[in-house]
Amino acid sequence: MKTLNISISELEYEKFNFKTDKYSFSDLVDMISRELARQNLRKATELSEQAGLSKMSMEEIINEIKSVRKDEDNS
Repeated sequence: MKTLNISISELEYEKFNFKTDKYSFSDLVDMISRELARQNLRKATELSEQAGLSKMSMEEIINEIKSVRKDEDNS
């Protein structure tokens, strides 16, 4: 097995909620993936609020999806 040393800032260490300084590669990938997913969700939420999409009803969302699918079928 190989060992890889990675340096990160204190801020990053806290942001990823590291408890120790030794992780398996798969655990590290999982932790980073979860944080990236959180960041992407926050960004998507921000963008939907800016565009006014966060106020759409479920019926409006369903109708938008149907419209897009219909347009794709007609292409």
